[in-house]
Amino acid sequence: MATTPVVELRRQFKQGKQALIDAFLEARPTTTSSSRLLRTLARHVDDTLRLVWAESGLPAGACLAAVGGYGRGELFPHSDVDVLVLLPDGIDSMQPGPVRDAVERFITTCWDVGLEIGSSVRTVPECVTEAAGDVTIQTALLEARSLTGDARLFRRLVKRLAEAMDPKAFLRAKTLEAVQRHTKFDDTPYALEPNCKESPGGLRDLQLLIWLARAAGLGKTWKELSQRGLITPFESQQLKRNEGQLTLIRARLHAVAGRREDRLVFDLQDAVARSFGFKPTGGQRASEVLMRRYYWAAKAVTQLHQILLLNLEERINGAQQAQIHRIDDQFEDRAGMLEVASDDLYQRDPSAILRTFLVFQQSTGIKGLSARTLRALYNARKLMTARWRNDPVNRATFMAILQAERGHTHALRLMNQTSVLGRYLWVFRAIVGQMQHDLFHVYTVDQHILMVLRNVRRFFIPEHAHEYPFCSQLASQWDAPHLLYIAALFHDVAKGRGGDHSDLGAVDVRRFCRQHGLDAEDTQLCVFLVQHHLTLSRVAQKEDLSDPEVITRVAGVVGNVRYLTALYLLTVADIRGTSPKVWNAWKGKLLEDLFRLTARALGGAPLNLDAEIENRKQEARQALALHAMLPGTEAPLWQTLTVSYFARHDAAELAWHARALWRHVQTTVPVVRARPSPVGEGLQVLVYSPDRPDLFARICGYFDTAGFNILDAKVHTTRPGFALDTFQVIQPDAEGLHRDLVTLVETQLALALAADGPLPEPRRGRLSRRVKSFPYTTRIGLRPDEKATAWLLSISTSDRAGLLYAIARVLARHRINLQLAKITTLGERVEDTFLIDGPALQQNKTQLQIESELLDAVSLPA
Repeated sequence: MATTPVVELRRQFKQGKQALIDAFLEARPTTTSSSRLLRTLARHVDDTLRLVWAESGLPAGACLAAVGGYGRGELFPHSDVDVLVLLPDGIDSMQPGPVRDAVERFITTCWDVGLEIGSSVRTVPECVTEAAGDVTIQTALLEARSLTGDARLFRRLVKRLAEAMDPKAFLRAKTLEAVQRHTKFDDTPYALEPNCKESPGGLRDLQLLIWLARAAGLGKTWKELSQRGLITPFESQQLKRNEGQLTLIRARLHAVAGRREDRLVFDLQDAVARSFGFKPTGGQRASEVLMRRYYWAAKAVTQLHQILLLNLEERINGAQQAQIHRIDDQFEDRAGMLEVASDDLYQRDPSAILRTFLVFQQSTGIKGLSARTLRALYNARKLMTARWRNDPVNRATFMAILQAERGHTHALRLMNQTSVLGRYLWVFRAIVGQMQHDLFHVYTVDQHILMVLRNVRRFFIPEHAHEYPFCSQLASQWDAPHLLYIAALFHDVAKGRGGDHSDLGAVDVRRFCRQHGLDAEDTQLCVFLVQHHLTLSRVAQKEDLSDPEVITRVAGVVGNVRYLTALYLLTVADIRGTSPKVWNAWKGKLLEDLFRLTARALGGAPLNLDAEIENRKQEARQALALHAMLPGTEAPLWQTLTVSYFARHDAAELAWHARALWRHVQTTVPVVRARPSPVGEGLQVLVYSPDRPDLFARICGYFDTAGFNILDAKVHTTRPGFALDTFQVIQPDAEGLHRDLVTLVETQLALALAADGPLPEPRRGRLSRRVKSFPYTTRIGLRPDEKATAWLLSISTSDRAGLLYAIARVLARHRINLQLAKITTLGERVEDTFLIDGPALQQNKTQLQIESELLDAVSLPA
């Protein structure tokens, strides 16, 4: 093929493709428009491939076939074009000669024209052999479609593949593959950046069903599956409808992104939503309207996929002959699946809907719901009315589910998957599929709530005691787990309504408790837990736990140890249920310290700071003796320190500091010591140096440059004017390797602190996609502490590299002393609190200037 025809063909192909995409974007977004686009794009590629094939010089007996998704005759705007060059038997395309030259010419020309093809070159026997050993190849060939060339050769391929197909083996391989795929996406369709092709509830789940049906000769379309009794006509209609929704969203995503992108990533959600014509409504972003539509379609696909998959498994494996064990008059155990005794059970007795999940919990050996039961639940949705919700029988059943001995997590997740939970708890329905734009939740609200409930439940299961021993210890002494489950269900149920979700949720849970017959005492506990579910985390991460007044105030809020225990368990479960990245051992220690201090105060023994400090000193002396340190080793250092130092460090830290510094109390050069953190991952770093205004900033600058995140900082100034600062730091890229960094940190940080000259400018690191898409409004607060002896500086903003250093530079510029720093990172948002003092803070004008400079320092880079 001459150069000019290739150039012209490339121009025609790209212009034709772009014209189809442009017309699609300009048309009203309907499922019809997307299916038309997919078909016309496939035909446009078909025509181009045929032209290239005709000029390639391949032998007359060869054939070109479309395989994979392209084989279905549908092509998304930027999907790969998978083709098979099928050669006559006995031809080896790898041998030098005319055939190999022709194949290479064909493939090269395709790419020159702009066709991003994925190609394979095989004979019929090779196809059969490779398909037998690779289920991915077998799947791609299952939907093969002849494009041009020898039609007889293609028909022989189809026949040979059909003869070699083992439906049972194919089912087994594809279901295992699906399990792996779902696990990769956390087994939920509700990820905040879902893959609309691969995620659970995505298009791949629907394609899997058609592949299995084709492999077993049961049909190629939803209509054919309905005609064979595998699904009802209504289910066929719903499958087609939701497949159309997902196809439309994916096609628009491709078109808007201008590339192959199947993830609804944050920075594309708004653009895709605008292409649909969605606008912000009722406090919702346009992207939230789009994602709500996606989640509801994905949820429907998840339900229908499970029904049809179970039916296909029964038809292929012959499980319809499985032994049936009758549980009672309403339910049966069918090969380990819970099955309704009759298809019209729920129509005859709507109260059996909730009882399904109670029986599921109580029946040993039941691992799921059968297709018949799932179908009956799917078709019973209209029966779940206000009258059904208010039925005393149903309320008693729901309480029985919460009070059962086991199976709470699975039962409630099943209830949510089958839409029963949202139809019974109407307030829960409002948050199904609701996104959370707070930069640290990675789940939708309903999935987060169920994750928190799962975490609470695990505290009561002995097999999980190794995960959080202290929580499990407290849970073992707790007499009413169902009250914690209720609190977990309602703690975030009012999100997205406007107003304080804790107060609104407290109203909802009070109504629930009253309707479900809980007594006044239990009701008040549930209300308290929902209303104060953020209190402990806020205090632990933002306030000085060595201050007796802080502990007294928390004790006054909780009132008694029972309330404190319940709130502590819910708090740990809640933080762990936001994101795998949010919880760490340091936060766990802060919460546990707050619990123990508050429990002691509630026990009638208010914190006696002098006695507590003396106990710590004595323990530290014993630890020093164990390290062969002479009596009195600690005295030179301790005599220079104030009460606040001893109140903020435990005995082990006091001993470590004394061992490290006993020779350096009057040092003229910075002393840096590091050790693996006694609490979880990371390092604990001690800095002892003659004090100067920019010292904290220089320390932060080093950690920023070296790639460490600061989790906590305790800052003290000795009477002779030395700084004694302790940091908890972690390097995300050095997981499990922090011990190897001890010497490096000690050497490099000491050199950095010995340097003179102006502070370098903070680096402006790249922002994450989430921060770019959902920038968090920066808030800065500056107010006197309760004793009016210092000031509390609070900063809440989006996280980025160099943030703490930028804050420290401003404080250093105004010669502000730092007494305490609480560094709290919540995903990609930070909430930092500093206890500071200095003459500059006594003047209103200077305060405003400092706040203005801090706002500039923490603002997001353009």
